[in-house]
Amino acid sequence: MVLKRVDHPSSLMTNFLRRCGSSAVLDGGLATELERHGADLNDPLWSAKCLLSSPHLIRRVHLDYLEAGANIIISSSYQATLQGFEAKGISRKEGEALLEKSVKIACEARDIYKERASKGVWDVSATRDHEQAPIWVAASVGSYGAYLSDGSEYSGMYGDGVSLDSLKDFHRRRVEVLAASGADLIAFETIPNKLEAKAYTELLEEEGVEIPAWFSFSCKDGANVASGDPIEECAAIADSCEQVIGVGINCTAPRFVHQLIQSIQKATNKAILIYPNSGETYDANTKEWVKSSGVSDVDFVSYVKKWREAGASLVGGCCRTTPNTIRAISKALSNN
Repeated sequence: MVLKRVDHPSSLMTNFLRRCGSSAVLDGGLATELERHGADLNDPLWSAKCLLSSPHLIRRVHLDYLEAGANIIISSSYQATLQGFEAKGISRKEGEALLEKSVKIACEARDIYKERASKGVWDVSATRDHEQAPIWVAASVGSYGAYLSDGSEYSGMYGDGVSLDSLKDFHRRRVEVLAASGADLIAFETIPNKLEAKAYTELLEEEGVEIPAWFSFSCKDGANVASGDPIEECAAIADSCEQVIGVGINCTAPRFVHQLIQSIQKATNKAILIYPNSGETYDANTKEWVKSSGVSDVDFVSYVKKWREAGASLVGGCCRTTPNTIRAISKALSNN
């Protein structure tokens, strides 16, 4: 499968950031908000469950983040895998349609937002020129560990039976479907080790996927991804792939981000994106976040100027962050 590309990937990001005013705002936690709106996500499909049961809630959350100032919204396909759907009795064809649906919902939210903003239907964020600022839809690809639903995206320990080829086989069809879904880019998220990063780069090249992509890694400290592999080595793998236009981190405690940005810069000149979690700790046994270790929106946003000065050009939030977090980030970046 080869998708015709009009512009070189790096120029797409350069132009996007220029139109955003040199920095862009990513959205925040999806599952957090779905649960706040009443969704029950106690399921191996996690937020992807709502593609089946309540797609209107997904659209509502996307709209909330757009109203808060996000320039990029990420589809609800993080936990949506064909293998996971099949385990729930959903056919391969139906599963592919659900992947496409995740992007369609995000695109619909963007269209609704632009229409309402242009008509002044709601009091949208004052930090953005809504006539000019671009909005991208990123198709989320969660790691193999996310599919396992055992917290291994936060450890990177997949076991000896998981190889480079088996990871490529696992992700291949999902990547093909999402690349052809109408998304502006593919977001490979919460990558916990070098092996999976390598699998993604080879997939992008083997399949001729020419819409741009970003790689974001989950990290356990200020120097290493979840598995213990150095972030600098992981960023170098991403840097080697032409289709990758951004490298960064997600679902990592905010206190580690500044040092991680510095390490990433040693390996790549690509755009740096960061969307940490709230600083809370995920308990894989109870499948809950430990609240006591989190930071408030005010504390979270206090880091933003430092991250921007360090070299990050795309900033948002991951698990346990909300539209209030993103609104504050948008305001902070607009003041820089």
